[in-house]
Amino acid sequence: MLIVMHHSAPADQIEAVRRAVEQMGLRAEPIPGSERTAIGVLGNQGYVDDTSIRHLPGIREIIHVSKPYKMVSRDFHPASTVVEVGGVSVGEGHPPVIIAGPCSIESEEQMVEAALLVKGAGAQILRGGAFKPRTGPHSFQGLGKEGLKYLRRAGDEAGMPVITEVMRIGQLDDVCRHADILQIGARNMQNFDLLKEAGKTGHPVLLKRGMSATLEEFLAAAEYILAEGNSRVILCERGVRTFERATRNTLDLSVVPLIKEMSHLPIIVDPSHATGKRSLVPVMAKAALVAGTHGLMIEVHPAPEKALCDGAQSLAGPGFRALMDEMRSLMSYLGY
Repeated sequence: MLIVMHHSAPADQIEAVRRAVEQMGLRAEPIPGSERTAIGVLGNQGYVDDTSIRHLPGIREIIHVSKPYKMVSRDFHPASTVVEVGGVSVGEGHPPVIIAGPCSIESEEQMVEAALLVKGAGAQILRGGAFKPRTGPHSFQGLGKEGLKYLRRAGDEAGMPVITEVMRIGQLDDVCRHADILQIGARNMQNFDLLKEAGKTGHPVLLKRGMSATLEEFLAAAEYILAEGNSRVILCERGVRTFERATRNTLDLSVVPLIKEMSHLPIIVDPSHATGKRSLVPVMAKAALVAGTHGLMIEVHPAPEKALCDGAQSLAGPGFRALMDEMRSLMSYLGY
């Protein structure tokens, strides 16, 4: 439920409504804004009977929000959220941010080379996987804690914030110590215990859409993080599983403008995991920019043919530099 106060409602009326909500056994979350002051009502398991509060002074309107996500919704938070990390701003009103780097951290030398490559081409955030959730148990699973150290050193050398995936609650402390952004991958989108603990860290979180997740399920997963007091969440569309096998996944670009309508959180696109084909990454990256994405996550490897993970969808240096040049021209045309 959302209680919209009159614009002229004084602080004592807002406080009286807040206390009345808490007396109902619910949580009141004041949401100040330039156009309205509202109070979000959280903690209810079903419909809230507003009889006892609807006539309190200062209330303009009561909106019953039936969505399973509230704090993520623009109903509760009309203004767009911008996530700031390491001097980089991700969100509405800022140029799209480019996150780039290899799928897996293979060595310190590889990570430093990749970091300098993507930074030189214009990327702002360095990616690399230390813990790898692979389909088969015999595939390369990542370097773990040692990989985190390589990622941090590479980011520091290139002067870039870094992002890496966390797969289990027990990894959170180590990942928070070395990375600027926690990535929660598609397979863990509904690992609710992990989402809660990630929210408690206060660390920026990039949440990827699950392989078969509806948009409602995706936003409800983000709600778990915000419910722990952490609004520094970036959503990521990385394709969904359909009947089509010609590409790794089916990239759903329609969610970009749709999420921007429904939620205040920034939304980025991962065309590498979505397509699984190096040749398709550039065109889908540019299509995502036209759709209004707040950023892109692109896999780049100094030598894709030698990559231990996802080499077929990784761009090499020349291809990434060419794509960055094309995207700069497109962003200029789009008004960034």
